[in-house]
Amino acid sequence: MLVRHHIEITRQAIGADVSPRALEFILRANCAQDGLRYQLGHNHFHFDNNQFKESYAYIEEQRALVRASLERGDAESAWQAFGRMIHTVQDFYAHSDYIPRWLSRFNGGTPPAPEEVDPVSSDILQHPDLRSGKLYYPFEALAFIPFLKKSILPLLPADSHTHMNHDDFDDTGIFEYVLQASIKRTKIEFEQTTAQLPSNILPLFADH
Repeated sequence: MLVRHHIEITRQAIGADVSPRALEFILRANCAQDGLRYQLGHNHFHFDNNQFKESYAYIEEQRALVRASLERGDAESAWQAFGRMIHTVQDFYAHSDYIPRWLSRFNGGTPPAPEEVDPVSSDILQHPDLRSGKLYYPFEALAFIPFLKKSILPLLPADSHTHMNHDDFDDTGIFEYVLQASIKRTKIEFEQTTAQLPSNILPLFADH
């Protein structure tokens, strides 16, 4: 997902729940996950290559770091851990076939508005055939170059990241659902994370 979308999703989801200072730390950590050094060997940061188990483990690892950081009075590290965590959560909808599977329920008819998307449909989340895009290098990297993409697409399998990702708006309309699902899921993860925090350290996280 493009960085500007990660920023907008996060602002919409939790901008009113934390201070501007906390939000800035969260946003920076979120966006840093798309740095060049994390594009190779870090599939679990982005739900790539069908690494669902590894990605979920990473999310819980970062959630645990939020609490551990706050317990030692280090709010900045807590915000950074949360930013990393929700980057992965947001990428799930852009890099997997969750949204196409949800839309397929409507049998080609008119689906509900994007705002009505269910981001945590258990039958889809637990479906054994749920998939995310595989990265076929070096062609996958070349597909990120706009003027080469049309030439590279035919060389990549249908299960490639380039074919499966929904990182930005396009003619399919799928990204509108990705956006709304990501906003809702970010809110869910924020609520789940804060619900696990003792009352004495919760204000430190919100920074209000």
